[in-house]
Amino acid sequence: MRIAFDVSPLSHQRTGVNNYILGSLRGLVHAAGREGHEVVAFAPTSPEGRRVIPQLLAGLPLELRLRVLPGAHAWRTAWSRLGAPAAERWLGPFDVLHFTDWMYPPQRAGLRATTVHDLVPLHFPEWVTPRTRSMHTRKYAHAAASCGVIFANSAFTADDVARTLRYPREQVVVAHPGIGAGYSAEGEVSQRSMPYLLTVATLEPRKNLGTLLDAFDLLTDSGLELLVVGARGWGALPAFDRPGVVGLGYVSDAELARLYRGAAAVVYPSRFEGFGMPIIEAMASGAPVVASAHPSLDEACGTAALRADPESPSGIAAAIRDALARPAELRERGFAHAGTFSWEQTGARFLEGYQRFA
Repeated sequence: MRIAFDVSPLSHQRTGVNNYILGSLRGLVHAAGREGHEVVAFAPTSPEGRRVIPQLLAGLPLELRLRVLPGAHAWRTAWSRLGAPAAERWLGPFDVLHFTDWMYPPQRAGLRATTVHDLVPLHFPEWVTPRTRSMHTRKYAHAAASCGVIFANSAFTADDVARTLRYPREQVVVAHPGIGAGYSAEGEVSQRSMPYLLTVATLEPRKNLGTLLDAFDLLTDSGLELLVVGARGWGALPAFDRPGVVGLGYVSDAELARLYRGAAAVVYPSRFEGFGMPIIEAMASGAPVVASAHPSLDEACGTAALRADPESPSGIAAAIRDALARPAELRERGFAHAGTFSWEQTGARFLEGYQRFA
């Protein structure tokens, strides 16, 4: 098979969705190569994308097709809405076209596929920007009407896609995320002047930072800092100017791995997720994890994380105290659970889905 895979979002700073796109593509290339299939990564992209995307994909045995367009977002939107010209005019014949988050390119033939990471813009429009709401709502509708297979990053999201988009559940393939090679217990540990809790997320309302800060206020006797890692998203944020709270902003993968390894506990209080990748990254790095009790996080947590009501500061604080009291047990459970996830498995699931529905 010749598989055309959209990598347009990789032009932007890598957070959860982009990490999933990159990791799953690497796994797919590995799985496809074993069976003699060809992968073509493509993107109508900005000048910045022309610089960044080749760096991210360097060394992968794939064909890269980039078309640099000033105002690339407008071009992608127009291409999707107009439904012409067909992607084959640019990419040549293919057997599968897999589009990601920013567009739904037209095609003449072959299997049509996409990934849905979550349906937050439909269920909680107040938690996303108007642009995100508009762009994703159109994508969901188009995917449900045109795709022969949809991939979801969890069974929770797969069930949500089938129920909400009225799409056949048997055509939704669960492809859990993997864990980057740098996230392990082996390696450098972040050196801080005092022990710390760590939370990792794009800073926006859905990630529930305010409730976590209120929980941290209940732990003033713990002798811990709270380190907040993540790029600024959108919406109003609670003030970080509280004793012991340190905002680090966006950090590199290598620095994040060091921070995970050194954390007394990693806390992930999100109100709703597609999966919750920082949970398994933290576990793979040897950190005890406290996470929201929302069912969208069940697969990421397994039985290895301590859970708390995301709207209860006292519940989160109690779970953190519990994690601090039994770190060795939680680390061992975390290692075992994280070991069940890999990008190779994700890529194999993609390839199996293509073959089943092509």
